[in-house]
Amino acid sequence: MPAIETHVLAKDYKVGFWRPRPYRALDGLTLSVEPGEVFGFLGPNGAGKTTTLKLLMQLVYPTSGTASILGRPLGDLEMKRRIGYLPENPYFYDYLTAEELLTYFASLFGYKGSDRATRVARLLDEVGLGAERRLQLRKFSKGMIQRVGLAQTLINDPEVVFLDEPMSGLDPLGRRDVRALILRLRDAGRTVFFSSHILSDAETLCSRIAIVAKGRLMASGTLTDLVTAQLKGWEIILDGLPQAPPAAHPGVRAVTTIAPGRYAVDALPAEDPLRLAQELAGVSGRLVSITQVQDTLEDLFVRQVDHASGTDRFAAPTPAAAAGDAR
Repeated sequence: MPAIETHVLAKDYKVGFWRPRPYRALDGLTLSVEPGEVFGFLGPNGAGKTTTLKLLMQLVYPTSGTASILGRPLGDLEMKRRIGYLPENPYFYDYLTAEELLTYFASLFGYKGSDRATRVARLLDEVGLGAERRLQLRKFSKGMIQRVGLAQTLINDPEVVFLDEPMSGLDPLGRRDVRALILRLRDAGRTVFFSSHILSDAETLCSRIAIVAKGRLMASGTLTDLVTAQLKGWEIILDGLPQAPPAAHPGVRAVTTIAPGRYAVDALPAEDPLRLAQELAGVSGRLVSITQVQDTLEDLFVRQVDHASGTDRFAAPTPAAAAGDAR
């Protein structure tokens, strides 16, 4: 049984003032997420990622289609006790401390006494909040609020965790900590569904991904299935050359100057890179590196987004900006 399942899920918003017209923020989304996997829901701003999460949380309601979590309909109260959700921009009672806030949320789930205090302390430790836990939240930075939000998400030991842009506002150390936390949840058998437009996070964490653009599902599957291992060429770095290698060489697509005497050569995949490097380096040059150039997740992402937008990524903003909710 899938942990999360959607079937032709769609959401329309009314946009405009004098003559409101429907804007389709999500268009027939069908996907399935298996228990225990980390699933990356990727797309540019305005793709429909936040709308999808709000639909799953019943913060908004679908125009058409259905969805289920843990095999239960979205309105099921018992299912809601078994999930956790971090919104993109969490907002809390800012005159409470982090400790007080988590104590409040733990109480809502029925935890009391020493069990509640132990749970709160453990989660604050887990998200990296030390003495700051006794400060009022209005004194927290955005990254610290994000850490508190992660702790709140996990207060009930959820089986399925929904994270909307979980790395937002975090510094490199914070991002590393959150990645480690997500992997610990995976190792504990939890299902993690997170939206992001940071592709490196998906490559590091996800067993499967989906790419959405313009409200439509463009691709879904494992990285191995989606990103081909086809060789696209060679990048050859040469140093110590008195002048740039000839860009007109039949095996060379382009030559880029890195610094005086140091050049990057983009070579065709059919070329023998070592032979070509020796030929271009001549007597005085030195080979620094040879790197295979293959398809990447970024290449796939850009292709799918370009396809959804008719290859015009610099067109005027769509009504998504006016809707303000189709992120």
